[in-house]
Amino acid sequence: MEKRRLGNSDMHITPLGIGQWAMGGGGWKFSWGPQDDRESIAAIRAALEAGWNWVDTAAVYGLGHAEEVLAQALEGISPKPYIFTKCERCWREDGEIYGCLKRESILRECEASLRRLKLDVIDLYQIHWPEPDEDIEEAWETLLDLKRQGKVRWIGVSNFSLSQLKRLEKYGEVTSLQPPYNLLAREIEKEILPYCAEKGIGVIAYSPMHSGLLTGKMTAERIAGLPPDDHRRRRPQFQEPLLSRNLALVKKLREIAARHGRTPGEAAIAWVLRRPEVTGAIVGLRSPEQLSGVAGAAEFRLTADEIAEIEQEMRRLGIA
Repeated sequence: MEKRRLGNSDMHITPLGIGQWAMGGGGWKFSWGPQDDRESIAAIRAALEAGWNWVDTAAVYGLGHAEEVLAQALEGISPKPYIFTKCERCWREDGEIYGCLKRESILRECEASLRRLKLDVIDLYQIHWPEPDEDIEEAWETLLDLKRQGKVRWIGVSNFSLSQLKRLEKYGEVTSLQPPYNLLAREIEKEILPYCAEKGIGVIAYSPMHSGLLTGKMTAERIAGLPPDDHRRRRPQFQEPLLSRNLALVKKLREIAARHGRTPGEAAIAWVLRRPEVTGAIVGLRSPEQLSGVAGAAEFRLTADEIAEIEQEMRRLGIA
């Protein structure tokens, strides 16, 4: 399988990486509803067997639970995949989530992640959100210290704006940016992707299928039946009037994907990977069975005519 170097690191990653957001399970603010840990573990192992070589997680997923599940999944696995996790999203005893970029907090968070993951060093440690904005520099200097101490190998950011990225230029050690990027979220195309290419910053795109909306398996009925604690019920793209428009776009993806024996989800991921600035895409999995609907995107590439066809349909639907 093709591998690409991630930014300034020595890591060469596969086009697809395992995303653990949904594996955090239910009962927290941004959950995807209940999740069977056995299914999560089986999904991780199936993806690794298929050749995927990295996992992206975060401390806040399930309020620490996803990292613990990952540690269980990797017991006895050799070689281990690259492990990417994140700091900054903290939580109180009642489950309330808040952002903190203070040095003392990040040091504690790193130790807690190492403990949950059963690791001595984290391959890529990322600032999850740039909040509060005024503490970005303090947080980045702390990550640089963790790198010097050998607690983390490489450091990156997630959800940063262009101006926030530029504030880190003087440090010169930004390995990667993790932004949302998919057919329904294209904000990074104009300025951020060209900037990352210019500065040699790797891009690992999250939500390439817009949290499952572009998989071809989502319907209005299924969304209506999502668990009460599934955060997607609250998101505008999963509600009318946008939902019908989005499902019409999926119909076009299905049509194009079928020509190649692929799924709409694979077409959506391939669209993300069409950009040379994108090093890899984070693909969330909840069961080993889901692998068959996405794994082909690692090698599937849309033609220029197919990309133009998608663009034309988006204009017709008023998306682009």
